[in-house]
Amino acid sequence: MGAPTIGIESQGTSVRAMGALAAAAEEAGLAAAWAPELYDRSATISVAEMCNRTERCTVGTAIAYGVGRSPLTLAAEARDLDEIADGRFVLGLGNGTRRMIADWHGQDPEAPALRIEELVPLLREIWNLHERPVDHEGRFYRLRIAPTGDVAPLPRRIPIYTAGVNPRMIESAGRVADGLLGHALFTRDHLKEVVLPALRKGAEHAGRDASEVAVATLVIAVVDDDADRARREAAAQIAFYCSAKTYAGLLESCGFGSEGEAIRAAFAAGDGEAMVAAVSERMVDEIALAGTPAEVRERARRYDDVLDHLILYVPSYGVSAERAVENANRIVATMGEGA
Repeated sequence: MGAPTIGIESQGTSVRAMGALAAAAEEAGLAAAWAPELYDRSATISVAEMCNRTERCTVGTAIAYGVGRSPLTLAAEARDLDEIADGRFVLGLGNGTRRMIADWHGQDPEAPALRIEELVPLLREIWNLHERPVDHEGRFYRLRIAPTGDVAPLPRRIPIYTAGVNPRMIESAGRVADGLLGHALFTRDHLKEVVLPALRKGAEHAGRDASEVAVATLVIAVVDDDADRARREAAAQIAFYCSAKTYAGLLESCGFGSEGEAIRAAFAAGDGEAMVAAVSERMVDEIALAGTPAEVRERARRYDDVLDHLILYVPSYGVSAERAVENANRIVATMGEGA
């Protein structure tokens, strides 16, 4: 693989700030800019702004909720975004946690891997509507559509990356996707020992070569001349993720089971400071890239020959939107071609 290409994603900022960040990332020579999605932010709308502020770099969703949109709407949005981007768009899809699927989107939370494995091929069928009508009756989706007029074929195959945390979801990327979007809690060892083997297993199941599937992952990143401040902000974002029981198995696999228990206990008690304090120094070292510019550049090399693409993820938990923007710009300056 060699050294991975570098992208950036920032949470907790405005749509216009996302566009400005994408423009700055492109100017600095970064390969990509990615947009997140949550209950108060649409990834596809952010990407539209990012498309209009850039000309060369890849723009993508990391992730858009596949479970929250109909396949037809999702296919149309992706087609439009790729047109705006002049063929630079990557559709990154995920389900979210079981609670998000059930409570946020009101959908069946069972078998999320099978859901994504049904959705991705269905999107490609819709994009090929110029060849034949779509008549699909599946476990999660039902779609019958015949065009009422000429349908222009896509100028290119839009890449689809799918998110995965547990091995079965990672296998799904190997089975049906063009790339994997890994979680921000993954360590380098977890990537090598669990993630890559699961991806290969999924590819083999589908009769594919695993090299056809790009490997990308989010990595929490904070750059500051005050290395301790950078580490505290990274620890806060780690604590935020670890507070969800969903990630207990992942933390156990990475050797952070006891820290995870302490963080969840502090979260249950409503003690935010204790949550952050329960994040060990080793967790920050192995999960995040946090420190001075020189330290972050050096530590990023641990992903050489492991990832195809490294997405630097700017923390939002416990920091203001202004601080998130400041952090994002500092990361761009640190990891850009002229750094």
